[in-house]
Amino acid sequence: MPGDRPTLPPVRLRSEAELARDALTAPLLARAVRLARWAGPHRPVAAGGVLTEPDLRAAAEHLGLGADEDGPGCAAEAWQLAVDTGLVEVQEPAPAQPAEAARTAEEAGAAADGDFGEDGATGIATPGEELRLITEGSPRDVLDIWLGGFETVLADAAAPDLAEIVDQIGDDGELDLDAIDWNPEEEAEFLDGVLGNLYLLTALDAEGAGRAVPLPALAAAMIVPDDMAEPTDDILEEISEAMVRLDDQFRMLEPTGLVVYQPVDEALIEEVDGEGRFPESAESPLGPDEEDVSRYGMVRLTPLGVFGVRNRMLDAGIDAPAVGDLADKGAEALLDALPGHPETAARAEAEQWLARRTPDAAARELLAAARGDDAGAPLRRLACQQTLSLVGAAAEPALREVLDDRQLGGLARVWLAERAMPDVPEPSEDMVFWLTVDTIAAQLAADGDSAELRELVHGLVEQSGSFFDSVWRVDHPATAEVLEAMGQLHPDKKAAKEARKAAFKARSRA
Repeated sequence: MPGDRPTLPPVRLRSEAELARDALTAPLLARAVRLARWAGPHRPVAAGGVLTEPDLRAAAEHLGLGADEDGPGCAAEAWQLAVDTGLVEVQEPAPAQPAEAARTAEEAGAAADGDFGEDGATGIATPGEELRLITEGSPRDVLDIWLGGFETVLADAAAPDLAEIVDQIGDDGELDLDAIDWNPEEEAEFLDGVLGNLYLLTALDAEGAGRAVPLPALAAAMIVPDDMAEPTDDILEEISEAMVRLDDQFRMLEPTGLVVYQPVDEALIEEVDGEGRFPESAESPLGPDEEDVSRYGMVRLTPLGVFGVRNRMLDAGIDAPAVGDLADKGAEALLDALPGHPETAARAEAEQWLARRTPDAAARELLAAARGDDAGAPLRRLACQQTLSLVGAAAEPALREVLDDRQLGGLARVWLAERAMPDVPEPSEDMVFWLTVDTIAAQLAADGDSAELRELVHGLVEQSGSFFDSVWRVDHPATAEVLEAMGQLHPDKKAAKEARKAAFKARSRA
């Protein structure tokens, strides 16, 4: 059911035009586009669309990587991405009878200016339709191409090393998955979980830019049980193995533009039985000095990465909102959602909602949505007050209209007084106490036992020695609950006892 789906804090996304520019400048896609153009009008390829050895060297030269030891490998990865995303289309001959094979090869060879069939070539590659969209399509077209490429690289990152796979192919040609200790679903879920944690940290970041996260922290968050005070040696070993694996995976993902990654210092890793591991003599990866933490790897999602991970979450049925999603919704939806947003995201969401309306119309809609005696009403009114703080003086008529409203009159007086508006009537004592109860109820719902709320409770009692004698009579649905909470929050035992007595009176009155 929709209500059972997990919900995440909203993220701030760049515009599609900005994200498309980021995608086009990501090293892997940029190289794939260059090779797709280089392939035209047609180029012979080996089985599966792979470049022949001479063309692979030529591709590396074309990308300016001819002198790089890893140049052919980078060219092969870019070419594979071009094939996977449709930037390049590969036509391989259909299975032919022996008598037809020579004629088929001869015809295809002619199409490739006589090159077809050399160096193991069995097919023809031509620029694909997606290549036209790179220059003539919309930003969304470019992002769809990038998303397709990201998915293929992510799948490759979750797969075991190719050399390890080859070693486990038996004489019968069958691959023994058990021998390589690899579960495809578990590995994909683990990597998705790590990216999900990065996404959550980015969403909660007050600056919205996403801070680099140490690799040990990411691995530990996925492995250490919540109820484990100190990781055992086995857990620490599992974390170390995960870090080495994640190091390889983030190295693969960085060229897509998904992440910015500072790799693990290779001096920290030793080869044991052909596998990279942290030596037992090394300091625990969970407790390195702050100045050395970067040696264990640091990673953060880019804005393009946030877009990509969010897209995967939406496809998986996860509620992953973005700032601006509520701009066209009613005030009820806005006020219900804002209390669950981080402060900066809530402000940005409210600003985008207000930008679609005139100040007067926005204020009237907000005030109408803030009314109610249900359990969520105090929090809605708090969100309403915070949103109205962003509205200019043009909203004054709407606020004056509710001055006599029992639920909104106090809120309206505060708004008018903060702007030094003239002729603001003094509130009655009943209205003051009602607003006080409503405010504390909202803070209890929002933050629970917070230092700010404790300070508010202490200040209220200090200002009025007869506070509890009066407040229990307030006709507010949350009066008893608020007084009970004040009894738990107030540091003075005598005051706390008075609060509990007042709470009992409030319940008896109800």
